[in-house]
Amino acid sequence: MSVTHPIPQLDLQRQLLPIRDDINRALSQAIDNTAFIGGEALKRFEEHFAQFCQTQHVIGVGNGTDALHGIFWALDLAPGDEVIVPAMSFIATVEPLTQLGLVPVFADVNPVTYTLDPIGVEALVTQKTRALLPVHLYGQPADMAPLQAIAKANNLFIIEDAAQAHGATYYNQRVGSLGTAACFSFYPGKNLGAFGDGGAITTSDAELAERSRRYSDHGRLTKYEHAFPGVNSRLDALQALVLDIKLEHLERWNQCRTQWASLYSDLLADINEISLPKLGENRTHVYHQYVIRTSKRDDLMAYLKDRHIFTGLHYPIPLHLQPAYQDLGYKQGDFPQAEALGETCLSLPMFAELTEEEVRAVAEAIRSYFL
Repeated sequence: MSVTHPIPQLDLQRQLLPIRDDINRALSQAIDNTAFIGGEALKRFEEHFAQFCQTQHVIGVGNGTDALHGIFWALDLAPGDEVIVPAMSFIATVEPLTQLGLVPVFADVNPVTYTLDPIGVEALVTQKTRALLPVHLYGQPADMAPLQAIAKANNLFIIEDAAQAHGATYYNQRVGSLGTAACFSFYPGKNLGAFGDGGAITTSDAELAERSRRYSDHGRLTKYEHAFPGVNSRLDALQALVLDIKLEHLERWNQCRTQWASLYSDLLADINEISLPKLGENRTHVYHQYVIRTSKRDDLMAYLKDRHIFTGLHYPIPLHLQPAYQDLGYKQGDFPQAEALGETCLSLPMFAELTEEEVRAVAEAIRSYFL
């Protein structure tokens, strides 16, 4: 099967078309009312997203990186405190730690789910360890129960990086509610994406919520009274309006992603040269990315591009091998699972509005390369 048009890795235009009139009306009203910062639109989205994530509090901030920064600042960790984090993620997972003087301690990922492997975590806990930072990579929750047990035994915080996993569940509980707090990103390409940057903190800890909310708004007590020097990182009302409209569609969009992931897996199951995503026990995966693995990754990527099928890499360089973190002293070979994933990962086209014809065309092209 072939299609006559290019197949993008992501197409935001298709998502927008069915809801464009709703968004235009909401934005037009906000513009007419000059309601741009805070107000009812932001409050309404925060309430709705808290209900969705099964948490007591949501704090809208400027982006997902700032959400993580705000959480760790609000926890009042001291420079030199250690946070255990997977070696495979986007750099935004660890940037806030080093900006606050905290020390990321990298750990390998599970070879099946690609999330933080609890087996290696306990040995990394020291007297300086203060938190675990699991990443729900590609839309699949990390294996939280053993991480929660390690955290409880060692009096550690658990901060979830849920930037890629809006709506995923672990034992029927939403990500964002599985630890002390969580960060979400609303970057436009996320499962729930804004029309620009945006992010949120989720937590059921009232004190943490209050501190992080004040921190993101200049440490504000009242309009001109400030408890401490904060930052300016607020989710603006226009983005909140867009997100609130999109939130109504998120579960259906996630179901579509799951449908396409299942079809990919069925169509590619007999190709021995590739590894397909596998679902961990008692989890739902929302397939922010559908990532296959093959030793012929670069050649396959070029082959598909020649056929107007566009793919992505998430992520080719693990965090411990990034130039930005060479001063931490890690080297090639320290985390073999993360390194192998970086060398072989390939993200296929994945968005809710794909068609069955397109999924079959992608699979057919991959089959034609290998078989």
